[in-house]
Amino acid sequence: MKTAWLSLVVLSVLPFAASCDSTSSNSLGTASNGSGARANSAATVIAPQLTDTKPADLGGIHNVVAYGDGLYSGSAPEGDHAFSTLAAMGVKTIISVDGAIPDVEAAKKEGLRYVHLPIQYSGIESERSKEIARAVRDLPKPLYLHCHHGKHRSAAALGSAAVQLGLLKPEDAVARMKVSGTAPTYKGLYACVANETLRAASELDAVNANFPEVANPSGIVEAMVELDERLDHLKECEKSGWTPSREHPDLVALAELSRFSDLYRQLEAESEWIAKHDAKFAEMLAASAKRAEEFEAALDSPVRDLARFSSFMKDMTNDCKACHVAYRD
Repeated sequence: MKTAWLSLVVLSVLPFAASCDSTSSNSLGTASNGSGARANSAATVIAPQLTDTKPADLGGIHNVVAYGDGLYSGSAPEGDHAFSTLAAMGVKTIISVDGAIPDVEAAKKEGLRYVHLPIQYSGIESERSKEIARAVRDLPKPLYLHCHHGKHRSAAALGSAAVQLGLLKPEDAVARMKVSGTAPTYKGLYACVANETLRAASELDAVNANFPEVANPSGIVEAMVELDERLDHLKECEKSGWTPSREHPDLVALAELSRFSDLYRQLEAESEWIAKHDAKFAEMLAASAKRAEEFEAALDSPVRDLARFSSFMKDMTNDCKACHVAYRD
C-alpha cells in the first residue's frame, strides 16, 4: 500500500497487515495516488489515521474517522469549503448513504465524483451492502463516505465494506464504529458489520456498477405519508419512555427520529415543489425541519430530559397539523 497520496495531504495510516485479512491488498485493488490535486484547494490537511481513537473535525466536515488507507467516514459536507477540505485531503470520490440529495455540482467544482447509495437506520440490505463494497473497491481513492451526522449509517456502511474487502475483521470494524460514535441502540447497523464476511471478487463483480450521482428519491406524496407514519412511531416511543417496549421492541426512538429528519431534508431539496407554494409554506417547512434536527440532537444526548422530549413531540405534532390544514390538498 502507498504511505502517501500527494504533497497536500499527510497520511500516516497503520498498515493493514497487523489486523486485516491477508487478501486485503487484492480485495481493494489499486488505489489512486491523488496526483491531480486542485489548485484552489485548501492548504495541508492532516487526514485521520486508522489508529485514531477520536473523530476529527476538519473544515466543513465533522466526525471524520479512518476505516482504512484512504477510506474515511464522516458527516455530510457543509458549504463549499467542505469540498475544498476533501480535495486537500486528496479525496477523489464521495459516497453518500444519506437520504438527502447530495450537492453534486459543488463537488464537481473541486473535481470530485459523487455517488448516492442511501441506506436505512435499521440495517443495510444485502444487495446494497455489496453495491457499496464494490463502489469502495473500484472507485478512485482516497474516498469519503458520509451520512448526515457521520456517526451511524456511514460508519456501518464503510465498516461493512471494509470487512467484505478483507481490509478489516468484523470486530475491528465494529471498534471503528464505536470511534465514530454509532449509538448502541442501532443494533441492526452493528449486526450488519459484526456478521459480515469476506466476499469473493466474483460476487462483487456481479453487482451493478452503474453508481448514480443522485438516487431516485421517494416521491413527495410518499415522503409525506412516511412522515405521518414516523410521527406515529415516535408517539409509541414516547408512551414507553423513549425506550423499546414489549409491544414494539423494533421501534428505536433515535432511528425513527433520524429518519424523520431525513425526510424533511429530502423535502427541502425539492425546490420546484416548494416554489409552487407561498412563502409561508417554505417557512413552515424550514421551521419543522430545524425542530426535528434539534430534537434529534437532544435525543442523542446522554442527558434524558423527558419533559423536553414531550415538548418537542407536542410542537412537531402541531407543525404537522398546521401544515395539513393549510396545504394538504
